[in-house]
Amino acid sequence: MFQINSRQKRIPYFFKKTYHDESAPLSVYDLIRVRLLESDMRKKINIGALISGGGSNLQAIMDACDRGSIHGKIVFVGSDNPAAKGLERAKLHEIPCFSVDYGAIARQVKTDPSQLQYPQDLDMEQLFSLMMATDPHQDPATLTAFLRTRIHAEARLLEHLASFKFDLLVLAGFMRTLTPYFIDRINDPPGSQRIMNIHPALLPAFPGVDGYGDTFRYGCKVGGCTVHFVDYGEDTGPIIGQSFFEITETDNLDTIKKKGLAEEWRLYPKCIQYAAEGRLKTELMTHDLKNGKTVQRKVVRILPRT
Repeated sequence: MFQINSRQKRIPYFFKKTYHDESAPLSVYDLIRVRLLESDMRKKINIGALISGGGSNLQAIMDACDRGSIHGKIVFVGSDNPAAKGLERAKLHEIPCFSVDYGAIARQVKTDPSQLQYPQDLDMEQLFSLMMATDPHQDPATLTAFLRTRIHAEARLLEHLASFKFDLLVLAGFMRTLTPYFIDRINDPPGSQRIMNIHPALLPAFPGVDGYGDTFRYGCKVGGCTVHFVDYGEDTGPIIGQSFFEITETDNLDTIKKKGLAEEWRLYPKCIQYAAEGRLKTELMTHDLKNGKTVQRKVVRILPRT
């Protein structure tokens, strides 16, 4: 139970002047209004979003921002697909939008690569080494071909992002692998975590593009989703939050996806709000195993609300 009178000295001046008769004690309703006004006075974080398709997670984030569940504002929505339906959702909210046609860039690299210039700050040899380190078993020739295309697309993406001031970049169904070149230019200063993703499985199980499908085909009894920061690997970044649901004998792939999306729409805004409140702290943990090996892993701590 709060002591109403003890909080009077914390009432914002403009609330006193506009709404409150100082001769009367504060009611609980008045206190709620004060807290809402104090919340509005705090700086909202600027959020950028990247999508590839319909943008249902984007919609959940926009709705959460509108109702105040996320103390932030979406300042742009970008896509690798000019026909992405999620761009229309953003336009209805009057959010600036842009697209970088990854497919068209890939075709241009194949047909007329001389018209494309690599970024001046690109160290292709270093980038290749970083990518090989994430998966030493991948084919070098395939990786080289991938990077020749992807770097041009990411350079254009970064050109668009340079027009906006943002604190956090959320991947809301963005179906393109990000290279270390792109990640390092968003995670500035080095060591910061500014890219967040949601994955349709309980990581570290089932990374990749078909998390719910893998969950279903493996006969799992629970499914779920994971929000994590993005690192150089495929869905290997530090885990921020997870949510799960039961899989019954009558479920099929469609019902599993439906259950999963419902959890995604709840979990992603919650994790973004943690970031808005400054409550996410990444730590490097070291574990000594019984076999004599040492394992290090970055983990996310969710700090208590202050």
